[in-house]
Amino acid sequence: MSRYPQSGFRPGTMEYESGVDSSVVVRFFNAVYGWMAAGLALTAVVAWYVASHPQALRLVLGPQVWLLFIVQIVLVVTISAAINKISAPVATALFMLYAALNGLTFSVIFLMYTKASLASAFGVTAGTFAAMSLYGMVTKTDLTRIGSFLFMALLGLVIASVVNMFWANSTMQWIITYAGVFIFVGLTAYDTQKLKQIAYATQNDPAMASRLSVNGALSLYLDFINLFLFILRLMGDRRS
Repeated sequence: MSRYPQSGFRPGTMEYESGVDSSVVVRFFNAVYGWMAAGLALTAVVAWYVASHPQALRLVLGPQVWLLFIVQIVLVVTISAAINKISAPVATALFMLYAALNGLTFSVIFLMYTKASLASAFGVTAGTFAAMSLYGMVTKTDLTRIGSFLFMALLGLVIASVVNMFWANSTMQWIITYAGVFIFVGLTAYDTQKLKQIAYATQNDPAMASRLSVNGALSLYLDFINLFLFILRLMGDRRS
């Protein structure tokens, strides 16, 4: 699945134009971070609400949770694959629907971890994410090769996680957790740099820029959420 649909440029090969108005990047990232923040807020609100209402929680704790996972995967694939065809409002609606469904599945962490742990993990995640996103924005280093390595590492992480679901090895679990933090820290910088390229490439196409800002928000949202979950595993205090 391509995280960045075709929009007239090839990642890692585009040269930044010195004459481009910096407001192009500012407007694009205002939209990206704005929708990302809205998605995170919706996820948090839905997760808190479901965790606070036993009847709603049954939707998550039952076997139908697998249906939620499937729908979420379908939404991510749809937004990424069809971003060149659907309108910005449709892309936004699909993204917010995904964020809400994520809130359903994430409601269980309110039952597993203390509120103080959740707050601490969120704070550390926010600080780390901000630092790496800023790095991706200002660095002159081409992160394309690093990104390719991180994608391969992510694939390995997924496979290792599935295997460890059956193996249940505690040492492997810690290795997966630390690797997950490393991978999503790197992906945050990589994705930000790619979004900066997209901002330049779509400066004369506001409609495309609007659609791709939603896709960019989804990419950074996924980076943030996954980074948060791995950090929570490291520093979270479980409820007794």
